[in-house]
Amino acid sequence: MTHVIEIQQFGGPEVMQWVERPVPAVGPGQVKVRHTAVGVNYIEVYQRTGLYPNPLPFTPGTEAAGTVAEVGEGVKHLSPGDRVAYATGPIGAYSEERVMPATSVVRLPDGIDFETAAGMMLKGLTVQYLLRSTQPQGGLHEGDFVLWHAAAGGVGLIACQWARAMGLQLIATAGSAEKCQLALEHGATHAIDYRSEDLVARVKDITGGEGVKVVYDSVGKDTFDRSLDCITPLGLMVSFGNASGPVPPFAPALLSQKGGLYLTRPTLFVHAAKRERLQAMADDLFEMVTSGDVRIRIDQRYALKDAAQAHRDLEARKTTGSSVLLT
Repeated sequence: MTHVIEIQQFGGPEVMQWVERPVPAVGPGQVKVRHTAVGVNYIEVYQRTGLYPNPLPFTPGTEAAGTVAEVGEGVKHLSPGDRVAYATGPIGAYSEERVMPATSVVRLPDGIDFETAAGMMLKGLTVQYLLRSTQPQGGLHEGDFVLWHAAAGGVGLIACQWARAMGLQLIATAGSAEKCQLALEHGATHAIDYRSEDLVARVKDITGGEGVKVVYDSVGKDTFDRSLDCITPLGLMVSFGNASGPVPPFAPALLSQKGGLYLTRPTLFVHAAKRERLQAMADDLFEMVTSGDVRIRIDQRYALKDAAQAHRDLEARKTTGSSVLLT
């Protein structure tokens, strides 16, 4: 038996229950992982509310780090006792122990501890596929301007550092002067407080009227329209989250009117669907962290059983950096 957070109906943080459940037997191609730390991400809010629906009841969570307790037949890249982490599902990470496909699990380098791994895998792999693979026409080059919303969060702070290492000029947005300063300290070239400043005017001023080549937007409804006005003609709008709610339907002709813009809605799970691709992405992330180019901030720690409070803080935008649940 193991303790898990279980959701029996969609709703607010209060629907997250601390219960005991049996651990399934390990089958071929599977691995049992004993968690030490579990990552908290906004995608779990979508799971909990039903925006990303799953059959009820279920245990949320897509990211964790711990130790391999058992491997199933046919698993070659992992052994009992290995230090591992994962971030691509299936869901069920809000648990002390679980069985999952071995193809989703990667070994951790010795220089990365469990809390750091749990706070960086989903966020870091997200930044990896966005900055490395989700680029505008002609790619991204040293000196190019990019706009990144919610830059003081876990994903954003990694992005600020990664963009700096690539030589990009990242314009960060955040909801307070303190959060803007945090983004600047982590590598953003400029920062805009979207609650007190005119986003579009500031972007045009920073870029000499040109706009940015790409916007990376995890906020959704509240920022989408203004983001389009920040992009240079033939630039790219990357919508990869819905923290303020889903983007409402719109006519594709709007993209033409804004300068023949490109729009994409990518996900980590598509980019990392194959084990070889996941391993290559993880290796890139591990190199960025172990080299010191990217440092992971763990600013909030909770007991696993207190996951509901972690969600309350996340939705209230009280958090910075990464949050982890400890078993």
